[in-house]
Amino acid sequence: MSVRQIAQLAGLSPSAVSLALRDSPKIPAATRRRVLRLARRLGYRPNAKVNELMSQLRLNRVQETQACLGVISLYDDPQPWKKSLHLSRIHDHMVRRAEFFGYRLEPLWLREPGMTPRRFSDILDARGIQGLLCFGGPDLNQELPPELDHFAIVSQGLSIKTPMHRVMSHVYNDMWRALDQVYRLGYRRPGLVIGRYEDIRSAHAHFCVYLGWCQYTLGAPTAIPVLQLERVEEEPLMRWLGHHRPDVLVFVHYYDVLREFDAVLRRRRLRVPRDLGVVVMSQILEGTRFSGLQENQRLLGDWCVELLMARIMSRDFARPTHPRIEMVEREWIEGRTLRRQGKSTST
Repeated sequence: MSVRQIAQLAGLSPSAVSLALRDSPKIPAATRRRVLRLARRLGYRPNAKVNELMSQLRLNRVQETQACLGVISLYDDPQPWKKSLHLSRIHDHMVRRAEFFGYRLEPLWLREPGMTPRRFSDILDARGIQGLLCFGGPDLNQELPPELDHFAIVSQGLSIKTPMHRVMSHVYNDMWRALDQVYRLGYRRPGLVIGRYEDIRSAHAHFCVYLGWCQYTLGAPTAIPVLQLERVEEEPLMRWLGHHRPDVLVFVHYYDVLREFDAVLRRRRLRVPRDLGVVVMSQILEGTRFSGLQENQRLLGDWCVELLMARIMSRDFARPTHPRIEMVEREWIEGRTLRRQGKSTST
């Protein structure tokens, strides 16, 4: 049973049946359902090798005539990656990976003064841009306008609650890995200090993993209350350290406060790691003395582009019903703020 035979029975063109079988939004939903029911009844099975070849042919046509991917965000700045070393590294890797597939990236400002969602969509259509890479926004509860639903979109990070395919850091695994690492070194009383904004941006995942790990590994009574900070408020931090006396501090915060955090430790004459171990989870640790996990900007950028290319090749241009989330584990940085605490007990 071929697509052409299904088309004859359905009273449609072969191209319309082909689009319907790929669940393309270009075909009315009722027609798509009718074609899929007919195909199932007739025992139709797609030829995987032919589909692979056709995807490559379609990709080549896209590269020749529509070799541009848009880069958007819901930030008030047209190019937020230029103000963040973390985002700029991700953007640089996006650029290189897109060039590998024959595409260039074009920044497009969704919040440009006078811009409307309808006009923005029309501009994309006029330029032949089908795929968008999204850098998220400052608020987790923001949504992309429905006028963009017919584009292929992949977002970096958790922000923006619109259902989208995403690539993000694997916060659960990273936090558990950091706690396991300090446990292997002999630390038995970890305390978590987290930036309030980082806590929100991770949907409280660090907080949840910390409590779960303490319950599973140490037992509930040993969990130290979590301290949330805006930046590095010195007095609350010192009161918390003095009252709870952790043997290792798990510090989760944005990378631009790490210098300030280090200055507080030195000013208060905390001997790290002799008197207090410190493990940091942040976007970037290079250039600091901290041991811990930093985000893998190369894979975050590469995977965003690869996931978007997969959507374009499969002609997937609708808002996903079941969004795909790809998670990237952080990289361990061996700094100078942890040391073995004598004979450790195996888990």
